[in-house]
Amino acid sequence: MIGILGATGAVGRTAAQRIAAYGLGPLRIGGRNLKAAADLAASLATPAHADLSASSAGSAHAVRVDLNDPAELAAFCDGCRIVVSCAGPTYQVLDTVARAAFAAGADYVDIGGELAAKDALAGDVAAGERVAVFSAGVMPGLSGLLPRLLAKGRPLRRLDVYVGGAAVFTPLSAVDALLTRGPRFGEPMAAWRDGRVAPNTLAPLHQVRLPGFPVPVHAWPYLTTEAQTLGAATGAGEVRSYNVFVSNRLPEALAATWAEVPDARPEALAPHAETVVRASLRDNADFGAFYVMLFTARPRPGTPPGPTRVLLTAVDSYALSGVVMALATRAVSTGSVPAGVHLAAEVLDPDAITAALQKDALVGGLTIE
Repeated sequence: MIGILGATGAVGRTAAQRIAAYGLGPLRIGGRNLKAAADLAASLATPAHADLSASSAGSAHAVRVDLNDPAELAAFCDGCRIVVSCAGPTYQVLDTVARAAFAAGADYVDIGGELAAKDALAGDVAAGERVAVFSAGVMPGLSGLLPRLLAKGRPLRRLDVYVGGAAVFTPLSAVDALLTRGPRFGEPMAAWRDGRVAPNTLAPLHQVRLPGFPVPVHAWPYLTTEAQTLGAATGAGEVRSYNVFVSNRLPEALAATWAEVPDARPEALAPHAETVVRASLRDNADFGAFYVMLFTARPRPGTPPGPTRVLLTAVDSYALSGVVMALATRAVSTGSVPAGVHLAAEVLDPDAITAALQKDALVGGLTIE
């Protein structure tokens, strides 16, 4: 049994569909809205999922569950082999569901969490016996995994990361975006240089044309903790990481809220999520929907030849995150991930994930050159 929380949301629906299509086992679809969960469970047995094995076809059922109710959460996890959480705000969930999964003897996959959730499980005995994979989405997740394709077998002089586009925020994802500030998430205007964070070394790029992006964009430097780990793991001399926007509306909406609300709690930020949502809707109205991940490498002199660019394009970043969640679940299910608490970018196989993404209909293109 694989239990999927938040399965009816923007990310969870695609994750559930892919997990079902991979035939990983019977599914338990969880959510606060039982009817929506039941409708999704019923749809997983339709001809669209005819590639399911006979033993797992049609074996999805819905359960009402509130993550804030310990008894309901424990009952949901009971009997599951893997618990998958697409629920949010992800930085409010943190290690709550992981602990419930461990208590039920299940492994765990989460769309978010990052270092805050990983650190919260430090020292937990069960964490050394079970598997937990956090940040198994697009960013963080793919944004730290795909660049590793450029660093295989050779040190890089410089690695640049550009991720973003025009995506409509949901209220929950807006709260998540507002929560991703502070040293446990990253540092604005910083770069990674010679093994350490170099603060205040980069400036925003305005109205620049970047490969794969259909329009000129604004790229704001933000050295995530994921990018810092990437620099250390690959031995890159420099890492520059940018969040990419089609206008200044979203950066301004985020900055205005942070200035007005220094309290970094979800309940304090939630009333301001609508400002972020409106900014994203205006961008979508002007530019349509697209999402691009661009990674470029500059090898050190004298190093072996290899690719210098990875480019992924998609329309829907939420659906793409759902695909990544399903692939991470498959990796855990097949024993490809060792016991312990991990971040997806550090433990998933970049070659295997790339091969799967290149075959997925929700990926517009994924090239390595």
